[in-house]
Amino acid sequence: MKGVFSAPGDYIHFKSQVPLHKIPIGSKLWRYYDFGPKEVPPLVCLPGTAETADVYYKQIMSLSMKGYRVISVDIPHVWNHHEWIQAFEKFLDAIDVHHVHLYGTSLGGFLAQLFAQYRPRRVKSLILSNSFLDTRSFSAAMPWAPMVKWAPSFLLKRYVLTGIRDGPHEPFIADSVDFVVSQVETLKREDLASRLTLTVDSATVGSLLLSDSFITIMDTNDYCATPRVLKDQLSEKYPGARRASMKTGGDFPFLSRPDEVNLYLQLHLRRVGVEARPDLVRGSSKDNGEGGSSKENDKRDDSDDLPPGDGGSPSPPSQDQLPPSDITDSQNLDELSNSERDHDLPKDDGGSPSTPSDDNSPSSSNSTRYHDLNDMLLKSKKFQLLWYLVCLVESRETMQQGDLTYVDIVQLTQALSILCMLPLYLGALYTRNQFWRSTQFVWIISCVFH
Repeated sequence: MKGVFSAPGDYIHFKSQVPLHKIPIGSKLWRYYDFGPKEVPPLVCLPGTAETADVYYKQIMSLSMKGYRVISVDIPHVWNHHEWIQAFEKFLDAIDVHHVHLYGTSLGGFLAQLFAQYRPRRVKSLILSNSFLDTRSFSAAMPWAPMVKWAPSFLLKRYVLTGIRDGPHEPFIADSVDFVVSQVETLKREDLASRLTLTVDSATVGSLLLSDSFITIMDTNDYCATPRVLKDQLSEKYPGARRASMKTGGDFPFLSRPDEVNLYLQLHLRRVGVEARPDLVRGSSKDNGEGGSSKENDKRDDSDDLPPGDGGSPSPPSQDQLPPSDITDSQNLDELSNSERDHDLPKDDGGSPSTPSDDNSPSSSNSTRYHDLNDMLLKSKKFQLLWYLVCLVESRETMQQGDLTYVDIVQLTQALSILCMLPLYLGALYTRNQFWRSTQFVWIISCVFH
């Protein structure tokens, strides 16, 4: 999480393709993405405390190309759960969406359950990832919870970021953490204060009219900010729910393990009866790029929302230029479903998971790189010819040939010798006998000059 963050290339491509919508509803400003065929019941993504609507960009790009409609929203400034339920219902009415499938992570999963409890007719299914049932443990862990509304921005950001594990990660998990941290920096004080208030405000999910068969619980088995005991309580409440477990993924599997998450989302949507419409994807950029009744209030903030250090994005190409889908039919989806339990461990020809060889270790790679450099130089014909010329130079009189004199040859040879021997000296820095290599280099250069 240190250093200057550079936005991923696929995120920049996403910002150039998918419009950002902003609509005011009462005193609330809703910021959201809406992409995919409007004829398909939407999958609405609800982020956690440290997340924004942008964190689901991998799901939006992948699922929309397969014929699904995906809506990703930012949680607006709401200060209690009752206000959240009313505000979210008004938002769905404003974009002309009556029935939804909710995908919530962490706090977003908790808010999705509350909405399903008090507005059961509007929620057709739930996908809960690293979520929880009540907020008592979070309230107990924050003794200054009553002062959240008036806390300064730097204190709120620091509290949120301390919940994100900082340490050695797999490369993809580290990238997901960096991306989320960059999104936290874009949040205002009111955003963080309202989300933390929802996290510590006393509330518990009651009984749902929704059948357990329409619920999927998607969790990661490695480190997660949501305690294991809370995730176990969620599983016990919905014993008939489908389980989707990932070995790794951290707090943000939708960024670190997007292929697995997208696969589970597709399996869930297909199981609950959502039919994808890939035939409506191409050649309908107008339908897929606009957000229903909110067209007059849409604003494009692509350049403003990109993290510092990235230039402005080019003019958006048509949707026909989006990359082709990697899962095109149900047969391929079934094959991925049967093989996803193996996660992404590569296998060799014998069928067993492959392991890195000892030759790829850092200690051996440097030595191998140095000896390969030695062999490359010593086998080079130009290198041999150069030193052959140096050895042939015995006298000024015998080597003078036309306009090319002995002095010219020696001066040229000296410069080329230094350039050719410099890689050997640099390669010595990776070996233990640095002093011997460096003295040998100085001796050779002194011989050339004399």
